[in-house]
Amino acid sequence: MTTPGRSASIWFFIGISLLVNGVLILGAGLYEYAHPPAPELQVVLFRLHSGVWWGGLLTLLGGFYTWHYAPSRARD
Repeated sequence: MTTPGRSASIWFFIGISLLVNGVLILGAGLYEYAHPPAPELQVVLFRLHSGVWWGGLLTLLGGFYTWHYAPSRARD
């Protein structure tokens, strides 16, 4: 809960956005890893599994921003 006269940082909301998008992309990447499309439908760099890497990076970054800039954390 924020104290009167204080506001939440925009970075907290950006962190939430990154976290949600990261979880969605990571989930889709893991699903695609478990159930790959037919070889003729795969993109050229499919074997790199960019959805897993990108989703994991966004999830970690979003979690950091959400935790670090949370309104409940004391700032003095």
